[in-house]
Amino acid sequence: MTETGLVIGADGLARCSWGGSTPDYAIYHDEEWGRPVRGDDALFERLTLEAFQSGLSWITILRKRPAFRAAFADFSIAKVAEFTEADAARLMADPGIVRNRMKVDAALHNAKVAAEVDLTGLLWSFAPGKRDRPRTRADVPAITPESTAMAKALKKRGFKFVGPTTAYALMQATGMVDDHLTDCWVPVMR
Repeated sequence: MTETGLVIGADGLARCSWGGSTPDYAIYHDEEWGRPVRGDDALFERLTLEAFQSGLSWITILRKRPAFRAAFADFSIAKVAEFTEADAARLMADPGIVRNRMKVDAALHNAKVAAEVDLTGLLWSFAPGKRDRPRTRADVPAITPESTAMAKALKKRGFKFVGPTTAYALMQATGMVDDHLTDCWVPVMR
């Protein structure tokens, strides 16, 4: 690893250090993380997965993502908003996902709230203006004023499991901010 926090992969590409730690992370880093995501269902998926990740490693969620998609009707807000207590019980019995009752309940509740808002417009309204990429890992914040404001706005509307750290991780994952390091090979997308 370089002093700035990059790793050079077997393919010769410089990646943010976490993006070179496993093949799963490399694919996610190279093809998805930090790329702009729009669309309410796609953003609902990311919001839900970030909430499920709370207290766990992202690699756990990433590897369970296909099972999450199957269990949560491909994160269709309209479908998940109609889930019943029987669906919650089914989810709690599904070994392919993280079985945490508070997180399952939050996901089902959040779908009902998301069905009543323009989720894309709401979330992207907190994206900061263009800024330079961080030079080192130490320059990457865990929370920002924008993520704090996003979390407050989401909670005010009734969303659960959406603190400032989760909101910032969502902003990073969906390209609202570009926290790839300066010398990372991934092109600037925003």
